[in-house]
Amino acid sequence: MSPESIEVLISLLFPLVLLIGTYLIGTLLERRHFTDLRAREEHFRGFPAITFENLPAGWEATSSDVVQGSVVVSLDYFKRFIAALRALVGGRVKSYEPLLDRARREANLRMIEDATSRGFHAVINVRLETSRMASARGDGKGTAGIEILAYGTAIRLASPPS
Repeated sequence: MSPESIEVLISLLFPLVLLIGTYLIGTLLERRHFTDLRAREEHFRGFPAITFENLPAGWEATSSDVVQGSVVVSLDYFKRFIAALRALVGGRVKSYEPLLDRARREANLRMIEDATSRGFHAVINVRLETSRMASARGDGKGTAGIEILAYGTAIRLASPPS
């Protein structure tokens, strides 16, 4: 093989190897995160985090404070590449759905962890905010990462729910 053909082969294989590598690493990290989320959600399963603006009947709050949890999550290069291809033809961008699911669940868990670490028994009036954190391209278009903020009013109850 001539040096030129080796150079062409390397220039073609490098992006392919990069895409495959990012796909494998991204998939592994995403699976680990989902496993961690499931375990933490099970741990906090009985902790009320609800959207009611008013206390349910029978709840008597003795104190309250604002609690929050936020997370910034980014797509791996492979999923960003697939999303860019989908943007050309339109339609549902499936590669972003697990990202949003992970971010929403992580933000909620961090909010609950904030509340429990401070001795509260429930969080009411839970809200979520989302924002795009960075551009994937130099022209300001595309999304490289998102932030999700979960916040609510943590309350300490006279008689904690069982």
